[in-house]
Amino acid sequence: MDPRTGDIAAALFSELLIADQMARNRLSRVLPKGMELSHFGVLNLLARLQEERTPAQLARAFHVTRGAMTNTLAKLEWAGYIHIRPDWDDARRKLVSLSPAGQTARDAALGALTPLIAEMVENVGLDRARQVIPILRALRQTLEAN
Repeated sequence: MDPRTGDIAAALFSELLIADQMARNRLSRVLPKGMELSHFGVLNLLARLQEERTPAQLARAFHVTRGAMTNTLAKLEWAGYIHIRPDWDDARRKLVSLSPAGQTARDAALGALTPLIAEMVENVGLDRARQVIPILRALRQTLEAN
């Protein structure tokens, strides 16, 4: 391996991890009271799909354990943002859907997040942001494959 590869890899992942942490902190501060980024992620996915998902499917989608997803879903159900029902075809499974209150909460969160994200993109520059998307996508796909 070229010695420069290790240096570039270390710098790249250091920047990614720091940017991730800082972005999560900034985004978390503008979410509606009591909502976490993990909650928003689940609500946003369910809103985009417009169909039910099992807890296992949601855990896979977010690359978290089933236990972590169960915890997130319990909080969302308690808040009234999702409905969890038995799967009538397979009693061992449950199905999760977005409630009207969850749609409203997701829309409010999206309204709070969008200006902050847009500001970050404007600060970096639209063209530069557009150029980095394929690189980040390739990194994500590489990580997913492994």
